[in-house]
Amino acid sequence: MAPESASPSTGAPALPKVATGIDGFDAITFGGLPKGRPSLVCGAAGCGKTLFATTFLVNGATRFDEPGVFMSFEERAEDLVANVASLGYDLDALVAQGKLAIDHVRVERSEIEETGEYDLEGLFIRLGFAVDSIGAKRVVLDTIETLFAGFSDETVLRAELRRLFGWIKDRGLTAIITGERGDGQLTRQGMEEYVSDCVVLLDNRVEDQITTRRLRVVKYRGSAHGTNEYPFLIDAEGISVLPVTSADLDYRIAEGVISTGIPGLDAMLEPGGFHRGTSILISGEAGTGKTMISSSMIEAACARGERCMAFVFEESGDQIIRNARSIGLDLARHVESGLLRFEAARPSLYGLEMHLARMHRDIDRFEPTLVVIDPLSALRGPPAELQATMLRMIDMLKSRGITAVFTSLREDGEIDHDSAIGVSSLMDAWVKLLNVEANGERSRTLYVIKARGMRHSNQVREFTMSGEGIALIDAYIGPAGVLTGTARMVQEAAEAAAALRREQENRRRQREAERRRQSLERQIDELRATLEAVAEEEAVLLSEDEMREAVLASDRFSLAKRRGGTK
Repeated sequence: MAPESASPSTGAPALPKVATGIDGFDAITFGGLPKGRPSLVCGAAGCGKTLFATTFLVNGATRFDEPGVFMSFEERAEDLVANVASLGYDLDALVAQGKLAIDHVRVERSEIEETGEYDLEGLFIRLGFAVDSIGAKRVVLDTIETLFAGFSDETVLRAELRRLFGWIKDRGLTAIITGERGDGQLTRQGMEEYVSDCVVLLDNRVEDQITTRRLRVVKYRGSAHGTNEYPFLIDAEGISVLPVTSADLDYRIAEGVISTGIPGLDAMLEPGGFHRGTSILISGEAGTGKTMISSSMIEAACARGERCMAFVFEESGDQIIRNARSIGLDLARHVESGLLRFEAARPSLYGLEMHLARMHRDIDRFEPTLVVIDPLSALRGPPAELQATMLRMIDMLKSRGITAVFTSLREDGEIDHDSAIGVSSLMDAWVKLLNVEANGERSRTLYVIKARGMRHSNQVREFTMSGEGIALIDAYIGPAGVLTGTARMVQEAAEAAAALRREQENRRRQREAERRRQSLERQIDELRATLEAVAEEEAVLLSEDEMREAVLASDRFSLAKRRGGTK
């Protein structure tokens, strides 16, 4: 129960409210139903009025320590107990504990005598006794049309209706009165909505053979509230309402970088992975490996000890686990440890908003850090509704700092095959997968089209999947385009052979040059030896000439001496 407090915007006292405990509803009403006042919950048959009211009472008794009284004018107590048992509500136990009182009032038109003196004093006595017996704070009257079905005098009906609502207020009871939808108005009588302080309209519509439940707060005296239609879900876990009205852009970003579990892909991103809390689109036709890449990201996240949730629309969780085992991923151990949870459903099981409400509830309860939606292109609906659903889905995940991985069968990043609505512009990162067919075979290629907030490789990579995981290979880009598979291997072999031939030719030329160099050096050595021999011969001849000149000079001196000369 929300205590009376000052309004954060005006400083005025806020309207006291009572929490219903219904996921999402208390958010769109900013606290729940008005305390000590009657609220009308109306709608056509099968929209969930009785279940909504019962949940209000059960949550009050079990979570907020507020006993309640359920007064039914249609269903017997035993029928009500049996109908809500499938949701895990044990009404008999609550009755035995004194937290709940159930009273069935049978109203037969043939037994009613309508006069000017007629009033509901007997009902007030009976209801007052039930309230006092357990100290009830909450009351449900289901349904009011049955109580007033026997009256044709509108004056008497209006007077007693106002008196009933006044009696509830005087006792300080927070009450839910259920009413059936009328023709052209909210209820059959057309008066209950005017005297109620809060009116909630439930709708159960069928479009394209798909049922969607929606809730709208028509009015709420003294309090602001969400005014849009909100999808709500009824299943084995009770009622949950999706309180998302628009894609707000005021969320805080999550810090950090997470690995994809694929070393080659991490290497293509400058930080070594994607920013945490971003939305990642993996697009490609069937068989390109979208699910296996997302499975690798799940494996990496679970290995870090993080919770992961996968919403799958074409395969069961067990089938994905089996297929992932072929590339060396053991996802079953993460399911057993509670870190991984698969939620599988056919796209046609719910409408778009129901899928979104289901995801909203499951994510809030499981609190994952990584969510995979595989494939996004399986969802079908009107273009405007698809776009709105995508905006809500991305906003919901980003506002919680959850890293989201979306796979799509469309290569162009569109939501629907028959429309031009693009989803790629809503994503922070886009990894595109392609099948390249050549030489009678098909190869897989990958490239990162965009990654906001980081530098990334713009090159095409071929990738292979084996028992050792996913490996990225540099694709060959030649004059004829990108070559992959055996074409790449043949081209690489041809290039290796050509490189070998060039290397061998270079080595031959080097050997020839070496032979010529050695030959020239030999010639130079021979010439140098000849030159040295000539120089030696010249020196010998010069020495001999000098010796002869010396001998001649000596002979002349001797001859002159004999002759008695001076010389």
